[in-house]
Amino acid sequence: MVASDGVHIYWRAVGRGPAMVCCNGVGVSTFFWRYTVDQFAGTHTVVTWDYRGHGRSDPVPEPDRGDVSVPRHAQDLVSVLDAAGIEEALFLGHSMGCQVILEAYRLVPERVLGMVLVLGTAGRALETFMGNPRSPAYFRLAAKAIGRLGERTHALVRPVLQSPVAWAFTRRAKLVDPLYASRDDMQPYLDHLATIDMRMFIRTVLAMQDHDAWDVLPAIVVPVLVIGAERDAFTPISLSERMARHIPGAELIVLADASHAAIIEQPETINHRVERFLRERQPFSARARPA
Repeated sequence: MVASDGVHIYWRAVGRGPAMVCCNGVGVSTFFWRYTVDQFAGTHTVVTWDYRGHGRSDPVPEPDRGDVSVPRHAQDLVSVLDAAGIEEALFLGHSMGCQVILEAYRLVPERVLGMVLVLGTAGRALETFMGNPRSPAYFRLAAKAIGRLGERTHALVRPVLQSPVAWAFTRRAKLVDPLYASRDDMQPYLDHLATIDMRMFIRTVLAMQDHDAWDVLPAIVVPVLVIGAERDAFTPISLSERMARHIPGAELIVLADASHAAIIEQPETINHRVERFLRERQPFSARARPA
């Protein structure tokens, strides 16, 4: 798909039936949704896609100043729907994908039949990062340092991401629970992160902090399932609870002993709960659509 500013956005549709559209977290490509695709492609059209600067989509033409805001990604999402011939769908988002979905709901509520918000927040994502209120300031300092280094950043960061040190750090920092997710599950993420432009990446992370869709939540009139994780250090369970409280009729499930990578740590539990959500809330029925 060619976005309105000429950037080519990669998307893929698997299966046939009602549409389910999956939105990634920052720095992630479509591989985190493989368990979802495997589970639902027999009964649904499952769409996965890459944000600009990620995966198989075009790099951002100007990584140090190009638009990587959440509203820009939401516009790209709507264009993906158009390219795939999808009028309406159930939207699933992981991490930043939750913010992209909520912003898309602001744009085209009539095309959203339901939402599954997984391990995310509605905005200001860095304020609770690792339980440190200074996280936004630290990321802005990092952005300045990366901006000064420019292309040299990659020579410093990529060898580390491609070494055994990256997996060891991931485990020690509790970014993933090694009892539930293997190195094979996380390696595609580390490999992918090593390929993207760090200037674009850090600016996208800051865009998550600048974005705020909390005002959208009370106006949502479609079925919503919120999934939080007990040990999520990025978007703590308090954010999932807050979203569920602010969305009329939202359901909340808390995954025990799960981290921010629960989408690959406990895919069977998540898939089972999404199946139940589809069965009980019927987000694909006409009565679930916004007025």
